[in-house]
Amino acid sequence: MTDLLLAPGFFSSGPVRTALLVGGGAAVVSGVVGVFTVIRGQTFAGHALADVSSAGGSLAFLLGVNPMLGFLGMAGIAAAGMEAVGVRRLRGRDLATGVVFGAGLALAALFLYLATTTTSTTGAAITVMFGSMFAIPAATGRLAAVVGLVALAGVAAMYRPLLLASVHEDLAAARGVPVGAAGLMYSLVLALAVALSAITIGAILSTALLVGPSAVALRVTRRPGQAMLVAVLVALAATWLGILLAYDSFVWTPGHGWPVSFFIVTLIMAAYLLAPRRA
Repeated sequence: MTDLLLAPGFFSSGPVRTALLVGGGAAVVSGVVGVFTVIRGQTFAGHALADVSSAGGSLAFLLGVNPMLGFLGMAGIAAAGMEAVGVRRLRGRDLATGVVFGAGLALAALFLYLATTTTSTTGAAITVMFGSMFAIPAATGRLAAVVGLVALAGVAAMYRPLLLASVHEDLAAARGVPVGAAGLMYSLVLALAVALSAITIGAILSTALLVGPSAVALRVTRRPGQAMLVAVLVALAATWLGILLAYDSFVWTPGHGWPVSFFIVTLIMAAYLLAPRRA
């Protein structure tokens, strides 16, 4: 009976354990940060950061360094830049998102082209754009754990002022909340969340892990704390079940397993469609 649910060697596999660790960390951070992203109406900003992070991951493959460092570096630079040009204002947000979107994909295309034509790197485009969770090195897992802890610590440190600034920026400013600092902190934490998602399910699909579970949570509850808990549970369930299904798919299609990212995004979409809407 167990073999019908778990293909042999699931828990004893090192790559699977690393995928569960990194994927779980990305799910927790995305669930927490994603609630703020939806409340602030900055889902497109998150998508733009994901596109820029793909350029960083591509550059990392070209230089032969840890892709996680590339995702983090580019996403952090873009987050600070978008905050500086006024990404909170609707017009500035759309402008920054459009510019960053195009620039990120253009740089990613250039770096991936150079990586495939000047080095022996193979599969870089698939890894950067759609992830390759069973190929994540153990060292990347440790770095991802540190990044996740830093992101959660940042949210915890700025939780109340960031929540007030996200719900009503003018009221927050009137009460003495440092709105600019809160916005910058959020943008940097968002960059960390996007980088974690990109290293797991790829830059193209990372927004699904960031926004999907949070959208599900905000359909069933309006309290931010409860929404974060629900979002984390949905993200964890989709990620870990997606890893299990992808591992088992090697049995369904011998030697040709399906991508983890496909299962994760499909499960998140199903959860959103089935989630009851709170009156």
